[in-house]
Amino acid sequence: MADYIHQLPAWPNFIWDERRLAGQLAAVRHRQGRLIGRMQALGFALREEAVLQTLTQDVLKSSEIEGDVLDKEEVRSSIARRLGMESAGLPPADRHVEGVVEMMLDATQRFNDPLTEERLLSWHASLFPTGRSGMRRIIVGAWRDDRSGPMQVVSGAEGRERVHYEAPAAARLDTEMKSFLAWFNGEDDIDPVLKAALAHLQFVTIHPFDDGNGRIARAIADMLLARSEDSPQRFYSMSAQIRLERKAYYDMLESTQKRGLDITAWMEWFLGCLDRAFDGAEKTLAIVFRKAEFWNKHSAAPLNERQRDILNRLLDGFEGNLTSSKWATIEKCSPDTALRDIGDLVRRGLLAKNEGGGRSTSYSLTGDLAE
Repeated sequence: MADYIHQLPAWPNFIWDERRLAGQLAAVRHRQGRLIGRMQALGFALREEAVLQTLTQDVLKSSEIEGDVLDKEEVRSSIARRLGMESAGLPPADRHVEGVVEMMLDATQRFNDPLTEERLLSWHASLFPTGRSGMRRIIVGAWRDDRSGPMQVVSGAEGRERVHYEAPAAARLDTEMKSFLAWFNGEDDIDPVLKAALAHLQFVTIHPFDDGNGRIARAIADMLLARSEDSPQRFYSMSAQIRLERKAYYDMLESTQKRGLDITAWMEWFLGCLDRAFDGAEKTLAIVFRKAEFWNKHSAAPLNERQRDILNRLLDGFEGNLTSSKWATIEKCSPDTALRDIGDLVRRGLLAKNEGGGRSTSYSLTGDLAE
């Protein structure tokens, strides 16, 4: 008896109940179209900022799903520079961040290009520029092998491990990936949104790499979602929503990989997650509008570059509390300069001191700006 779907004789000939999915798919496609239309109606500057916000979230959250926390400002800097957007004041990104951004932008900006073995291997090499995943050396830019045992997804302490999934043997990978890529690049009548769900599941089930399979699977899904809209501009983040639903995501993958080839439940979950991702786009749009309104109101204010940079960081969603020491570190200035900058913004009514004092004194945007 097969333990996993890739061991079934009919693999990978998935089936699903089209009638069960029809209403949900139509509703998702309707919301998708309305969101894209609404965003396209924005002015260029607002649309550009929305794209930058969305792509930053996509890169950050796809990595967070795997426990890899990236620096938000470095991610934003890398994306802005690569897309020819304003990046003054943003820090340079390290090579790990650059690699993750490179993969995501290649998938979403060149969405109509064929997905090839060479392209996938280059994505993998971009994700792991040092040839290591944490402290562990891995095979980079090539399919995995089984020299250290079968590829398994495991949780739990040593000696009490639980195996959630075991991938196909390495000897099958050439055949499996040739089949996957031929299907991905071939002509079919599957709706691109459903194909995104299907490709995500099939790739992560094959698990062709030592590490990074989840991130690459999500990039592949984003590539197909971009095809479904015929646009490289991203206004919602599927990865950000999956990050919010990470346990349900992993539970659904595990249960699907242990059932038969009827994957209707997985398709329903994917469509539901995508629908909820559109709700997240509304929050992104609110941030963009708030930022634009703020600078329209204060564009003539005599603020220095340090102040403008920190205010932008706060408007984008500064993580943690803003203190004078953080200001000095971020802006590479003296503590006295940081205090003068902050005092000036407090007097102008743009910043307010939070409760607490002494060395823990922190500041936030005032009034409606603090939403």
